[in-house]
Amino acid sequence: MKLLIQIARIIVGVLFIFSGFVKLVDPIGSQYKFQEYFSESVLNMEFLIPYALPFAVLLIIAEILLGVMVLIGYKPKFTVWSLLILTLIFLFLTWYSAFYNKVTDCGCFGDAIKLTPWETFYKNVILIVLILLLLIKIEFIKPIFKGKIPKLITFLSLAGFLFIVQHVLTHLPIIDFRAYAIGKDLKEGMKYPEDGAIPPVHDFMLEDTQQDLAPILLEKEKVLLVIVYNLEKADKSGFPAIKELAERATKKGYTVYGVSASFSDDLLLAKEKYNLPFEFLFCDETTLKTMIRANPGVMILEKGIVTQKKNFIDVDEIAL
Repeated sequence: MKLLIQIARIIVGVLFIFSGFVKLVDPIGSQYKFQEYFSESVLNMEFLIPYALPFAVLLIIAEILLGVMVLIGYKPKFTVWSLLILTLIFLFLTWYSAFYNKVTDCGCFGDAIKLTPWETFYKNVILIVLILLLLIKIEFIKPIFKGKIPKLITFLSLAGFLFIVQHVLTHLPIIDFRAYAIGKDLKEGMKYPEDGAIPPVHDFMLEDTQQDLAPILLEKEKVLLVIVYNLEKADKSGFPAIKELAERATKKGYTVYGVSASFSDDLLLAKEKYNLPFEFLFCDETTLKTMIRANPGVMILEKGIVTQKKNFIDVDEIAL
């Protein structure tokens, strides 16, 4: 029985650490997912949408920290009960998504591994069984280190996780699992797989008033895209640095465009106010949020291959 408990403990701990880590490196993705859950068409709790990011960060930190705690055996009763409560929350969300077909991707493993709502639901059922097993024999969960070492590991882990969150929210995800990651070929990503599934890069259209310029831009040697998925929510303090970058890029032969889902009249006003030396194209907001976790942000393309991506804070690091 002791061996079974230790195996269950390892499985639960590793799963929670992995699930938490792939979201820890990209908490904005979890924010978008919770905004989807809180929307009128899903849980109809729109009053929580402004708090989606802190809610996401809190759950991510709790998930990965509890995984560490169960592995090292720190405060086993508190840890296992917390794991059970957290998993029950996830169980309800995934059941609701699956049963009512509300959210097609629950985001439990971020963008690293895509599971259907039912697959995620059954995964959570298995986790519940394993956690209940740990509760029944909680006395078998002993600290793997003596003295205050488990407590020290827990607090150092918490500090490390908070540092990672602060870093990726200030800059960009330290690991990018999406189809627009650096090194990805967008033209290849737009091709339909043999099984007929939706390609990784879809809804990628860069439209002016007459046509979709995406096919043309994906063939160019040097393209700089300034991505402002929502002008109203954008950090306007980033526009002066972006203006300077766009001017330098133009002098070096880059084709420079802004890309946004905002209204064209608002974009024209912003272009004049901040003296931005480029025109704006239209693209779907969800696509822009997937392309880069920044508002505004910059993406460099070379014949359709993503070579650089930066938050507006770091545009001075872009090599032209």
